[in-house]
Amino acid sequence: MTREERRVVLASSLGTVFEWYDFFLYGSLALIIGQQFFSAFPESTRNVFALLAFAAGFLVRPLGALVFGRLGDLAGRKYTFLITIVIMGLSTFAVGLLPNYAAIGWAAPIALISLRILQGLALGGEYGGAVVYVAEHAPADRRGAWTSWIQLTATLGLLLSLVVILGTRIAVGEAEFNDWGWRIPFLVSILLLAVSVYIRMRMEESPVFRKMKAEGKQSGAPLTEAFGRWKYARLGLIALFGLLAGQAVVWYTGQFYSLFFLQSILRVDPSTANIMLACALVLGSGGFILFGSLSDRIGRKSIILAGCLLAGMTFFPLFEGMSRLANPALHKAQQQVQVTMVTNRDTCSFQFNPAGVARFTSPCDIAKAALARGSVAYETVDSKGETGARIVIAGRVVEAYDAAVLSGPALAARAARFETDLSAALAASGYPVAGHDDIVSIRGAGDMLGGRVLGIIGILTVLMLYVTMVYGPIAAALVELFPTRIRYTAMSLPYHIGNGWFGGLLPATSFAMVAQTGDVYFGLWYPVTIALATVVIGLVLMPETKGRDLSAEEED
Repeated sequence: MTREERRVVLASSLGTVFEWYDFFLYGSLALIIGQQFFSAFPESTRNVFALLAFAAGFLVRPLGALVFGRLGDLAGRKYTFLITIVIMGLSTFAVGLLPNYAAIGWAAPIALISLRILQGLALGGEYGGAVVYVAEHAPADRRGAWTSWIQLTATLGLLLSLVVILGTRIAVGEAEFNDWGWRIPFLVSILLLAVSVYIRMRMEESPVFRKMKAEGKQSGAPLTEAFGRWKYARLGLIALFGLLAGQAVVWYTGQFYSLFFLQSILRVDPSTANIMLACALVLGSGGFILFGSLSDRIGRKSIILAGCLLAGMTFFPLFEGMSRLANPALHKAQQQVQVTMVTNRDTCSFQFNPAGVARFTSPCDIAKAALARGSVAYETVDSKGETGARIVIAGRVVEAYDAAVLSGPALAARAARFETDLSAALAASGYPVAGHDDIVSIRGAGDMLGGRVLGIIGILTVLMLYVTMVYGPIAAALVELFPTRIRYTAMSLPYHIGNGWFGGLLPATSFAMVAQTGDVYFGLWYPVTIALATVVIGLVLMPETKGRDLSAEEED
């Protein structure tokens, strides 16, 4: 690259890293934010509201794609993603200044959610702008390599947020961090914003957009043309189901569900799980550039679909291997201890709860949720005559309760007795208690060289390489699919629907599937099914886009 070419890629990538830093910062601190801004509620409820506020940023991303995509196709790429980074940076900085619930009451959570929505809108416009800007500067034979740097930014933003949070915790101490120190990572974002704005102010508009504008070929109504004309709406649907849906579930499984699986199902402590994932991110991140560059030689479609296929074929053995290494006692109990729930299936709900506000109160639902939280493998026996739910563990019977007919102290006492009886029965049958010594743990630098730790890092690195296969070339493929006059709009919406919804709903959907079946691996069928369906749809319908002349598309 020439000096100017490096500046284009660096300016776009650096700004997008900072936007992802801002976006992930909230998720990493969601529990502390719940304590600060939803303190009027019990702990479980305030955590739900904190996660709801986090989810709001995902849900509005497609709307941001429409708003800023249209603006980018009308006014230009440079000015649009300059606007998005200012909105994101100021919103994040404002969270660091926001008084908590104890200071201003309900105005605090309302303001917090409003700022989170602004963050989501900005991110919905940022990604498309950065990708289109870089691609329209790149030579046709290096477009995959150039845009792969943008794909790397989400992982770097996540790492940067974790590093800043960890550094602040160490500097101020845990108690002070929970009290006021959590604001520092948000306030630091103003420095990142200043750097990003300075760099982007010095950038020129993309040559492809300037050429189109000079020739008078701009679209007067990008939204109508992109989604109102079947020719382009069809391409958007093909991109969504033939590339993006699979890419999203592979990405979220590799970088997010794997962490959830380690912490919530295998009971690995958060510090150890985060360290192992961070190592895998560092080891595997070069794959973004590798596969982006490779796509310039052999094509985008083949690499993305190969990543989906490999993921779909190997997720089950990889996650089972991770279980064996991380918590061998739990893995052994799941294989050997027979647990049966006897209930009337008609009283059971499918516990899909992405918003965290649904209440499941029947005895069957109470039993299923408790077994899922305990990572217990079980079978369900349908008994139409049952009005409740019985859990049979190696001959011992634990009766669930009906939360709909109890309230107040009576409900709390019955729930506590149920949890105590269930824990005792599981422990007596061979299920390990929480925090037992056989769970993998990193307490010092020497533990990093342990065989189990290295094995888990190896599995996580393989998952990360799948992420880079599907995500590294995706930007170039999307940019090349649509003409310049509607490119920003047309590519942004399917991208954010795929990643914000197909990917964003993965943890809630997978956990509901685990709770429904009693199989801790059953939730993997969600990403496996979508990844393999993407392979089929992509092979049949998705065109190869490598090497397309972006300006020549205007003649179509």
